[in-house]
Amino acid sequence: MARYSEKYSGVERKIAHILVRTAMVIGVVAVAAYPLDWAVWRVRVAFGGGMDTVPVHHYTVAELKNNKEDYYIDGTTAVDCSKSLFPEAGSGACWWLRRHTEAIERY
Repeated sequence: MARYSEKYSGVERKIAHILVRTAMVIGVVAVAAYPLDWAVWRVRVAFGGGMDTVPVHHYTVAELKNNKEDYYIDGTTAVDCSKSLFPEAGSGACWWLRRHTEAIERY
């Protein structure tokens, strides 16, 4: 049976090494990002600027016969959000809610 070093060329081993190292760095950054984001958000909350509200428009869509739909406007509500990269305190992140201002519920 051939050993690993005999089976693959030097270029293939270097590429594999680079891919493994890149995956490890991405994993470490992903694991470290959430606690850092939470700490920054807590400091903002302590000084009164960690939360905000975003207006969200609500619609109800009812399916009818022959592939038709009926739309009902349910109004607009102010939704609490956290000024952070990740959702905090049970609220969505403000950057995400500002890009998704329509909530559609289908029946």
